[in-house]
Amino acid sequence: MKRIGSFLAIAGLASVIFNLLGRELMIFAWIGTWGPTVAWAIRIGAIVLGAIMFFMGKSRE
Repeated sequence: MKRIGSFLAIAGLASVIFNLLGRELMIFAWIGTWGPTVAWAIRIGAIVLGAIMFFMGKSRE
């Protein structure tokens, strides 16, 4: 769960950074079709959901 959460949070953060630079990740390219407000909500949601999954997940021992 931690691994998936960290991937989702990092991908969301990278999407925000690349969007500010005028680029987009392939995995998030489809969100632009719904408009900028929804696209930003999905990016922020991915970061928040990934962080929740990371901190709530059990670590492997």
